[in-house]
Amino acid sequence: MGYKVVVCGATGNVGREMLNILAERQFPVDEITVLASRRSLGTEVSFGDKTLKTKDLDTFDFNGWDMAFFAIGGEATKKYAPIAAKAGCVVIDNSSLYRYDPEVPLVVPEVNPEAVDGFAKKNIIANPNCSTAQMVVALKPLHDRARIKRVVVSTYQSVSGSGKDAMDELWDQTKGMFVPGQEKEPNVYPKQIAFNVIPHIDVFMEDGSTKEEWKMVAETKKIVDPAIKVTATCVRVPVFVGHSESVNIEFEEFLDEDEAREILRTAPGLLVVDKREDGGYVTPVECVGDFATFISRIRQDSTIENGLNLWCVSDNLRKGAALNAVQIAETLVERVLSKRG
Repeated sequence: MGYKVVVCGATGNVGREMLNILAERQFPVDEITVLASRRSLGTEVSFGDKTLKTKDLDTFDFNGWDMAFFAIGGEATKKYAPIAAKAGCVVIDNSSLYRYDPEVPLVVPEVNPEAVDGFAKKNIIANPNCSTAQMVVALKPLHDRARIKRVVVSTYQSVSGSGKDAMDELWDQTKGMFVPGQEKEPNVYPKQIAFNVIPHIDVFMEDGSTKEEWKMVAETKKIVDPAIKVTATCVRVPVFVGHSESVNIEFEEFLDEDEAREILRTAPGLLVVDKREDGGYVTPVECVGDFATFISRIRQDSTIENGLNLWCVSDNLRKGAALNAVQIAETLVERVLSKRG
């Protein structure tokens, strides 16, 4: 059985990646259509060996379509997602709009696939933040074994998380460092991103944290366990694609690093590359285009009673966005849609 699928925001980085992954994973598509804003109307995008022309999101009729992937930002999602959901089309949303709604499941299929079952309350399923998605895939199997009390995470997030304009800004600023007269002032970011790091992602909140840091706290609690304490520092780095995270975990029970390594090796969605030698770890450049979340630098933290450190790397356009959305659709098909007969 195949499904009628809509991709909204098909001309953006995440939308294009969704189309690539739907084709790569041979998702059961009977019919597919791609939508964009009027300024991108008619733009061609690829789906496997097919070329599709975008249609107008504003006038599209979602009746008769099974599911829609939304990669269009919060404001547009606020307008169009309820329209699609009301028409009986299940919305899988990549924005932050519905993530904290108690009636909308927030799903990472390797972690909480059963949460998909609650989609019918609003006919919407939320995709988590890119930095949260890769971290919780690593946390869940360890939490099942030794119960996590507290997580301290520092992120090193690529510019693709801010979209194409941010990637262009990094490229232009880098060229401008070497070509006189081509210097590029910051536009997307508040400070220069080339050859720099910026400890500021999203807006600042009253307590001094940023919205990105708050997202990691709230989403980890919703996806894994509300009892876990999380503190985050989120940093933008001059990398085009691939988010990295340094994660410090405090457990209720002692967990030996060797046992942790074996648990992570057998956990879904993870690949462990952890050799204590030069180059025996994974960096963002190596993870681009891969489905897996990579774990390296697993080691005991001797400064606390039950502590562990690890390094976590993933392609943020894949696991952090498009791949997780497609996996949600696969889980929805497996757990719900295929059983409707």
